[in-house]
Amino acid sequence: MITLSRGEWMGLPDLSFKDWIRMKRRNLRNDRSTAGDILNYYQYYVRNKRLQDNFVSGAVVKSVVKLSRSEESLPEKDNLWDIPEPKTDRPEDKSIFQVSGFIKNNSGTKQNFCVYAKNVVLATGTYDSPLKLGIQGEDLPFVYHQISALEEAVKTKKVHQDSDPVLIIGAGLTAADAILLAHHYNIPVIHAFRRRVNDPALIFNQLPQVMYPEYHKVHHMMKEQSVFKGGPYEGYMSLPEHHAVHFSDSKKCIFKDKNGQRKALSVSMTLILIGSNPNLSFLPENGKHLAVDTQKPVSSKRNPLEIDPFTYECLQEKGLYAVGPLAGDYFVRFVQGGALAVASSIQKSQKKPP
Repeated sequence: MITLSRGEWMGLPDLSFKDWIRMKRRNLRNDRSTAGDILNYYQYYVRNKRLQDNFVSGAVVKSVVKLSRSEESLPEKDNLWDIPEPKTDRPEDKSIFQVSGFIKNNSGTKQNFCVYAKNVVLATGTYDSPLKLGIQGEDLPFVYHQISALEEAVKTKKVHQDSDPVLIIGAGLTAADAILLAHHYNIPVIHAFRRRVNDPALIFNQLPQVMYPEYHKVHHMMKEQSVFKGGPYEGYMSLPEHHAVHFSDSKKCIFKDKNGQRKALSVSMTLILIGSNPNLSFLPENGKHLAVDTQKPVSSKRNPLEIDPFTYECLQEKGLYAVGPLAGDYFVRFVQGGALAVASSIQKSQKKPP
């Protein structure tokens, strides 16, 4: 899988991605990199800068609560591994955040933790809660909402070139990645989406063709292939302006087209890839009180957290910050700017006036 951004845009300070890729004796593709190379580069960066002690992997945060001066539960000092006993002596500074959760050990047991901090930065991304169609049969075992399900099915040979088609619903880049994966292994695909192929809002109509040839290939498939056999892309069927209506136990999907006519198709598995929302269940009201529109759920595209554009501090909660998709920054390359703004803001707030 190739990254959407140019490889050099993904680099971190004091160790450019180009230098690292040159060390590995590999080349960029159209100035883009594989997702695997980016992952390995970031892990190498942590080791190279000796930042391992700043990371706690496998932690699940259950609650982030701001404690006021009237409460009596603050510890004398932070303790990552043990929940401290309540203290009655009050610190002189401002209110503080209590971050609680657990870490699952290799043995499968859970170890509780509780951290106290003056500042908390939310950087959870937006892929935790896949969006659903909300139709009958969507909870059946052959219906999935993540591309990893297709990767696993290919690996275990649950789907193959002689199986019933894989149904992919959606017209974004994740759906395109799933189509490319299936096409690579000659797995038949039915691709259903609600928009017209030439809709200007489709992401494919907004990407430069030279830099993103694989996604334009998918767009071409969507345009040219409306039948299942024959044509330039055998094993792929495009269903533009189609709505999934119902999934049945017999692995059939009922569709409705733009004219209201229905059709039923048999599938081996279904991937509903229509986007996702962040999981902010550790915050009161799932973080709705921090959003631009407090009456609607948090969404990186439609309703991000309301932040100060210069400091990235949440306007509704002093000391709480947000970076990345939560703040409307969709690309990894933007995160550095947000992180720098947060670091600058916190550093300035800690300086005592002369």
